[in-house]
Amino acid sequence: MVDASLNPREIANRQFDLAANLLGLDESTRNVLRHPQTVLKVGVPVRMDNGTVKVFTGFRSQYNNARGPYKGGIRYHPQVTEDEVIALSAWMTWKCAVMDLPYGGGKGGIICDPKTMSPRELEQLTRNYTQAIAPLVGPERDIPAPDVYTNSQTMAWFMDEYSRVTGKYSPGVITGKPIELGGSLGRDKATSFGALVCAREAFRVKGLRTQGATIAIQGFGNAGSNCALLSERFLPGAKIVAVSDSAGGVYNPDGFDVKKLLEHKDKTGQVKGFPGAKEITNQELLELQVDLLIPAALENQITKDNAARVKAKVLVEAANGPTTPDADDILFKNGVMLVPDILANAGGVTVSYYEWLQGIYEHPWTLEEVNTKLEDRMTKSFTAVHTMGTAKKVHLRTAAYLVAVDRVARALKLRGGGA
Repeated sequence: MVDASLNPREIANRQFDLAANLLGLDESTRNVLRHPQTVLKVGVPVRMDNGTVKVFTGFRSQYNNARGPYKGGIRYHPQVTEDEVIALSAWMTWKCAVMDLPYGGGKGGIICDPKTMSPRELEQLTRNYTQAIAPLVGPERDIPAPDVYTNSQTMAWFMDEYSRVTGKYSPGVITGKPIELGGSLGRDKATSFGALVCAREAFRVKGLRTQGATIAIQGFGNAGSNCALLSERFLPGAKIVAVSDSAGGVYNPDGFDVKKLLEHKDKTGQVKGFPGAKEITNQELLELQVDLLIPAALENQITKDNAARVKAKVLVEAANGPTTPDADDILFKNGVMLVPDILANAGGVTVSYYEWLQGIYEHPWTLEEVNTKLEDRMTKSFTAVHTMGTAKKVHLRTAAYLVAVDRVARALKLRGGGA
């Protein structure tokens, strides 16, 4: 039986309701902001390499555009669901608002296993999905980006197909493009960069030393591996003592040589088997005695069932939705400072905004310019959320929602978008 408390849409609504109650939102505004504005479900046919035609199910959810065009990634994953895509589009709405970006929230997804598909099949999947959702998207309407198991190549295919369908070259329809097609420097590491800025700020406000600090990272894909690589920059003297991927994890209390661990992962496809390390499960990693825990995998990893066993002092959500509302309360009660996803992993959408700006002005920025602007915005947003949390005596997720929902609700009322 499926646990309804782990349904991502229910979780998103519970998080929103808590902030709406504290803000005293009127019923009309609350009802509008609890529902997506548009949800499209499409069938995406692909002729597979064996000659058969398979139809994949895809979605695009446009949650709210009171503050600007819908913005949000497209994920390819076997476990994509309509409720998940709607929840992710809601989280994107709040994420853009907490970062004070002129965007609303959207999200897309296709139910598929990209690991079993050839590049040709993935290209056709992308192009046919683009055709199916083309009437809904556009540079000033809805701007997709990469997400789980999609990348800059996926975005290049999307942009090319959209341009073909509309008869107009439209690089602004997506972000996360290859640099050669107008992408931004720093986009590939932006999510991890922003998460580590938040980790540094959390250590600062908690009075924790970085020298000798221990870090565990669940998920060793793009976000997790780059968090490991960037940790020395923002937390000098800290060491990565545990990492995991979908196949399991490894632990070494003395710390890992991250580059050698990445070489092992590239060679074998997993972190397990790394010399000199103890093998652990993903659940065991979450419960290690570490200073910093970074969930960088999928949703619902920390729940009411294991939250009391989380021993980290700081938890920074590089993934979307890794912690349930019940777990939030347990962690807060136990003194764990959790930096929520809508703040912690907002570096990606922030640099997507910078890519959008660079495209409008046809003036690319240097990597130093991108990173300086990102660090400044992440720091200011963390401070705003932490200040709200301190003032209201609530944990940082609720504080982030208070900041974000208030901004969206004000925009909605000013535009006359309520009931």
